[in-house]
Amino acid sequence: METIALLAPLIFVVVCLVLGAILKSLLKNTTFPYTVGLFAIGILIGLLDRFGVFPETGVLKSAVDFAGNMNPDLILYLFLPILIFDGAYELDLHVFRKSLLNSTLLAGPGMVVAMLLTGLFIMGMASFIPACEGWNWSYAFMFGALISATDPVAVVALLKELGTSKRFSTLVDAESMLNDGTGIVLFMLFFGVYTSAGATENPFVNFLLVVFGGMLLGWIIARFTIWFLGKVGGDEAVQNSVIIVSSYITFILAQSFLDVSGVIALVAFGLAITYTGKPRLKPEVNQFMDQFWELMAYMANTLIFIIVGVVIAMKIELSWTSLLLVILVYVGVNIVRMLVITILYPIMKKAGYGLTRRESFILAWGGLRGALGLTLALMVSYTLEIPEDIRRQVLLFTGGIVTLTLAVNATTMRWLLLKLGLTKVPSAKMLLDYSLKKQIVDNSENYLEKLKKREALEIANWALVEKFLPETEEAPDVTIRTKDVLADVRLRVIEKERTLCWSLYNEGIISNISLKKLLVSLDELYDRDGHVPLSYRKTIFAYYDNPFYIRWIKNWDGIKKWVDRYAHERVISGYDLGRGFIIIEKESLKFVNDVSKASVLSDSKKEALQQLVNEIEENIRQIDYSITSLSKEYPISYRCAVTRKAIRMLLANEKRQVEQFQKDGLISDAEAKVMTEDLDERNLQLRTAQINRLLDKFKLSK
Repeated sequence: METIALLAPLIFVVVCLVLGAILKSLLKNTTFPYTVGLFAIGILIGLLDRFGVFPETGVLKSAVDFAGNMNPDLILYLFLPILIFDGAYELDLHVFRKSLLNSTLLAGPGMVVAMLLTGLFIMGMASFIPACEGWNWSYAFMFGALISATDPVAVVALLKELGTSKRFSTLVDAESMLNDGTGIVLFMLFFGVYTSAGATENPFVNFLLVVFGGMLLGWIIARFTIWFLGKVGGDEAVQNSVIIVSSYITFILAQSFLDVSGVIALVAFGLAITYTGKPRLKPEVNQFMDQFWELMAYMANTLIFIIVGVVIAMKIELSWTSLLLVILVYVGVNIVRMLVITILYPIMKKAGYGLTRRESFILAWGGLRGALGLTLALMVSYTLEIPEDIRRQVLLFTGGIVTLTLAVNATTMRWLLLKLGLTKVPSAKMLLDYSLKKQIVDNSENYLEKLKKREALEIANWALVEKFLPETEEAPDVTIRTKDVLADVRLRVIEKERTLCWSLYNEGIISNISLKKLLVSLDELYDRDGHVPLSYRKTIFAYYDNPFYIRWIKNWDGIKKWVDRYAHERVISGYDLGRGFIIIEKESLKFVNDVSKASVLSDSKKEALQQLVNEIEENIRQIDYSITSLSKEYPISYRCAVTRKAIRMLLANEKRQVEQFQKDGLISDAEAKVMTEDLDERNLQLRTAQINRLLDKFKLSK
């Protein structure tokens, strides 16, 4: 029996992952949400256990009982660090900042209003329904606080599956993460009366401490983690281990020791690692992190949704009367959510990226509840100071709303998106997508003709081979405006340049400083949806403006050395930024020329694309002029910049050679690791070289 008890958690994890893999395969060609399927499996497992299907002394019974009676805190501490960090790590920081006001409105004032309205609704039920007569305002507001917070785990998982737009998914994602701080403060304000925690004298001050304390803690640990990784180095496994440990330390410190929001601390930690740490880590580490955290998030989602289903099936007592009450509360909670969005809509439609009326419907309907709300409800159910009928109904209502939001809201979300036209592909994008697919088909057909002419392949069954050609699609019958075509191509250029930026950084051609500035310039264009010229690059071109005060105080002997060093560093960064920008723009020019050759575009549309060619060529001319000006005004610094560029390219070439030899099997993995570590050491020397020493050296060699 002791062996069975020890193996129960492991058996449960193994069975859940196997069931998740089978479900994933079955749902591959369907639109049914994977997470909802997992939740249904959990419900089924819990019901089978409840009705005595599993043998009392069997390992399956022990495994299911382990999940059904799991401590609610264990659910938070085990899964949330993985899921919240993964969600924050994948957030686009620029889009997140633009969406922050709207998400804060929902997570702050919106949560308070939702709590009050939900409490009012519950007290209204208590006035007319005898089964709810034990409720008072304190219990009602406590329930309103725990049920009003949308669950980050459920929402993040659903948005990933639906593939909604980056702007809208970031808004929903950010709200579900940020409202955790507000929800816990409001919940503890009423729940703390019945526990040893006690109620806080000043809830507003407590709220500020919980939210901003969590943000500060996450940022501090992220900065320390980045500094530590820079010092110790190590391979991908070591660096990722440090980040995993840091994410758990962040959550544990926040929740258990400092009484601040663990979720918000993890969001701050993940955003800081993404924005500050990602450009400083080795490309191999970033690639490994993307794959590793995707796997970890998949496993955590698989387990947590099954566990939530098991807990609800095992803990909740359901009758026809209680079912009607659950449906009534579910309707009331959805109405409250819609009222909150309606109240905040006049502000939200103008803030950040704005919010359309159709998106507001999705936002209201997408307020899913999940593991967080259920965990708080379990805490209530274990508190004996609260009357038994209230404890039972809090767990019943919460479990019912979690079940219905996942079973109804989540499953109908895709249908609602289609109905409102939020997944409708614009005509210009549809036509250009067809153009790219047609090029693939044409290329495959041309290659097939070349294969037929090869003597070594002449006996092949070409009729069979032709069946493996990509299917030819019909050209979309759409009418598009020239400006829409230009906007769509610009957006494609932006995404292409974003990829090229990371590629140049990974190859060692540009520095992390240049990478950030290039990405910021692309964010500026992204915010305007392709409706401004590609030459709209204020962040880049402004970097080459020599501040007037440098020219004015340049001859002051007392600070001339400081000015020289500032200018020297600026020239080195400017040269690196400019050369990388020119490489990217030349690739974009090729892309636009290729698009303009598409046969599906009319002659007028092809001629219009010349405007984009002119915009890109203008970028190249401006940067080329700026670099030339730097070389004339600061020849010594310019020479230093070119020298650094040559060193970086030399090291990048050596790295490519080592990787190729490793791929071809000419050197072992161990030998390649030693060579790579030596390369990293020389790269570190280049990045940490003192500017003043370089400047003095080049002065002497002028």
